[in-house]
Amino acid sequence: MRVLAAMSGGVDSAVAAARAVEAGHEVVGVHLALSATPGTLRTGSRGCCSKEDAGDARRAADVLGIPFYVWDFADRFKEDVIDDFVAAYAAGETPNPCLRCNEKIKFSALADRAVALGFDAVATGHYARLEDGVLRRAVDADKDQSYVLAVLTAEQLSRAMFPVGDTPKPQIRAEAAERGLAVANKPDSHDICFIPSGDTRAFLGAKIGIRPGAIVDSDGHRLAEHDGVHGFTIGQRKGLGLPGPAADGRPRYVTDIDPESGTVRVGGADELNVWTVRAERAIWTSGAGPEGPIECIAQVRAHGGTAPAVAEAVGDGLVARLREPLTGVARGQAVVLYRTDALGDEVIGSGTITGADRDRSDLDAAGLVSDVGR
Repeated sequence: MRVLAAMSGGVDSAVAAARAVEAGHEVVGVHLALSATPGTLRTGSRGCCSKEDAGDARRAADVLGIPFYVWDFADRFKEDVIDDFVAAYAAGETPNPCLRCNEKIKFSALADRAVALGFDAVATGHYARLEDGVLRRAVDADKDQSYVLAVLTAEQLSRAMFPVGDTPKPQIRAEAAERGLAVANKPDSHDICFIPSGDTRAFLGAKIGIRPGAIVDSDGHRLAEHDGVHGFTIGQRKGLGLPGPAADGRPRYVTDIDPESGTVRVGGADELNVWTVRAERAIWTSGAGPEGPIECIAQVRAHGGTAPAVAEAVGDGLVARLREPLTGVARGQAVVLYRTDALGDEVIGSGTITGADRDRSDLDAAGLVSDVGR
């Protein structure tokens, strides 16, 4: 096949490109310039898309003996990822920019251009597995990125390749060293790539400005003022600007955000428990949603936040009724549904969380799913 290898300048994408070459594909490397003002150097593990990253990607392509190009996607990235990120926080949501980048940039804009140029697939360094069109968790559970890939449609998955998903990260680094790739020991990127300082609140404050509101307790009593709901997320405990814990000595957490009034509600840990998660824009990796309720595992954060659930398609969205409560469920994040079989965890689908309910459902009494097949 003709394969376009998306090369970020890191070790994972470099080895992914190398494996595509070794498999006999005709490979061309491309680095996406996503920043209109790329920094000269990275700051340790923070940031990406720097000039240093582009240079690292080019050197890796030279070692592999493949053509290499830099494509400018800065305008598209700003519109579809950065602006979306800012707007979501202003609306009291907690978006995942990596998920949106995969959906809108790497497997939409990039893949569309690749197909137009005659490529058959796009290879990336994501830790996930694709087997006969089925998206599964990576072998390395600590590095698994299937959650942020669950927004891909069946058509997008048919044009994707994840060559490193079957290998633990330490082995990938060792393989890179054996291949003579200088990025073998390069630090992984952390935090949000377009906020290299790591200070998300300051970044959002500069974009959104001051939008004062009140922090109130469970009974509506005003506790403090704040400069904007963009500084908070559901489940947050630190940085609330409160003088201390609640009267009972227990810590307080953000339990609700009302962007219209600017009100941030805080309460005890028990007030974070939810039993039902509702989502819109459901994407089913098989191309079609399930017919009726299904047993699955629901995940509401990129790392952690999983519980057994009964889920079903509702209109263009989905509802997941949990068998165990989850906490820190925030609007704007994704809920991803998994099914476990002999080959590992399979991604069934995903949706963007619009709300959660604290009332517990008696799933068995409701007769939603029989005992058969659990």
